[in-house]
Amino acid sequence: MKRSGSADLPLHYGYVPLWLAERMAKLGLAVVESIVLDYGKDEVLRRLSDPFWFQSLGAVMGMDWHSSGITTSVMGALKKAVNPRSRELGIYICGGKGKHSTRTPAELLNVCNLTGLNGDELVRCSKLSAKVDNTAIQDGFQLYTHNFILSDNGKWTVVQQGMSDASRTARRYHWHSEQLTSFVEDPHTSIYGKNEGYILNMADKQAGSSRKAVMQIATEKPELMLKEIRQLVMPGHHDVRAKDVDLKRLGAVLWLAHEKQPQDFEDLLMLQGLGPRTLQSLALVSEVIHGTPSRFKDPARFSFAHGGKDGHPFPVPTKVYDETIGTLQDAIQKAKIGHTEKHDAIKRLTQIAQSAEQDFTPNANFEQVIEKEKEQSWRYGGRTVFGKEKPPHNQQLKLF
Repeated sequence: MKRSGSADLPLHYGYVPLWLAERMAKLGLAVVESIVLDYGKDEVLRRLSDPFWFQSLGAVMGMDWHSSGITTSVMGALKKAVNPRSRELGIYICGGKGKHSTRTPAELLNVCNLTGLNGDELVRCSKLSAKVDNTAIQDGFQLYTHNFILSDNGKWTVVQQGMSDASRTARRYHWHSEQLTSFVEDPHTSIYGKNEGYILNMADKQAGSSRKAVMQIATEKPELMLKEIRQLVMPGHHDVRAKDVDLKRLGAVLWLAHEKQPQDFEDLLMLQGLGPRTLQSLALVSEVIHGTPSRFKDPARFSFAHGGKDGHPFPVPTKVYDETIGTLQDAIQKAKIGHTEKHDAIKRLTQIAQSAEQDFTPNANFEQVIEKEKEQSWRYGGRTVFGKEKPPHNQQLKLF
């Protein structure tokens, strides 16, 4: 069985305000539609099984870049937006947080009635992935959210999260069906996290005799094993610091958007009319859609698209967020009827940014960039869970 990765995250109990939740759903749908359009529905499942990409998606959607709340908020937004379009996209999202997770089997059976898939087998996979992470491996994390995402061809991904009261952290587990062999005998090439002492691992090969006594499941041994497992550990500090970000990659995006200007690029003529700030966000969203796995090692960088709901690294610029969503939605709709110019221009944004990185040398103005975003936030409709950003009291009216 391929368990594709895990992420350790500081517990965060903040809520997602309605104004952000609605935008997250729209942007999430646009990202999923774009991936399906260019790479197919199986690529959506692969991306969701990558803990680094998942964290980057949450950051670009305006969630707190490092906290545990990204998991339930992102999956909730995707479920709300994607499921009404499931037949068109070929992707179905089941489960959720708390009592919603217990509805996963019933939701899976309903999907299978529509698609003709093997409902009993998929329900079994859902339950076993939860059992392995919650019971077979007793590492101090108790699951409280479980999402099962599947395509109409039977492939699936699981995103689930557990909580540890002792360490005040949450651990997110990602599974992918691509290399299914065994749930119960060394499904993980490694389990990485802070050493809290001995743990009970009933999925370890050496626990075979004990496992047979309590779990009569599969007996076959895996033929394909992962060489490494992707694991992400997020820091405890809430603010975004220079060490959390690849400054060369971020600096290249900021330089392209604010200094080079889009009209300098013939390839981006279809995006003329967008201001530098929206282009900055669109470039980061473009990378979430079209970037390769190695581009997501610093998820904090993607918070520079739409900030964070708690104001880190800066308030959510709602006007920019709406313009980004509108641009993506317009490009998708035009691409569906054969007019792909705008869609292709957005795709090329990430290629141009990567090209600019090669000769780009970042300077030491990281804090100044954040400070400027905060100062200008009111101009872009900046909002946090604490309210709307207001202009400085000493702001003077200017005629020119």
